[in-house]
Amino acid sequence: MVMAGRAGIAYVYLVYGMYDCLNVVTGPAGSPSAVLVRAVEPLAGVERMREDRARLDRRRRAGRTEPGRAATRRRLAELPADRLASGPGLVAAAFGVDTTWTGADLCAPDGALRLERDTADPVDEVDPVSVAVSARIGVAYAGPEWAARPWRFAIRGHPSVSRTR
Repeated sequence: MVMAGRAGIAYVYLVYGMYDCLNVVTGPAGSPSAVLVRAVEPLAGVERMREDRARLDRRRRAGRTEPGRAATRRRLAELPADRLASGPGLVAAAFGVDTTWTGADLCAPDGALRLERDTADPVDEVDPVSVAVSARIGVAYAGPEWAARPWRFAIRGHPSVSRTR
């Protein structure tokens, strides 16, 4: 089981049969634990992210007409960059990630998909006051005890974070 692997590897699963979700394994080997990447603030590669989102849309909607595909391209072109990866399924779509990425070493400095420190901020920390904690989203099927767990963390008010409805 990949989620019980060593910390720093990718665990990607398909939810609802249509959305890939990227997780980073976090615990010691043998102890299944991971963090779902719920949102990413694009700092570079925005056009590539738009292309990857459009490519995913084409695969999912293979029967769409050219006007429908053109409308999707226009919508993605007009979408603010900070909303391109504003939810777990959108993170995977914006980076072209699918289940084949499971097991990828996200700490490898030469990896195609990797975690990096913010070189502009040598401290690389978030002020605890700015961290919002809330109940999980979209897991009502797990039962009230598990759905209500305060396991959703975000930078308070950040425009790239998905919102509850």
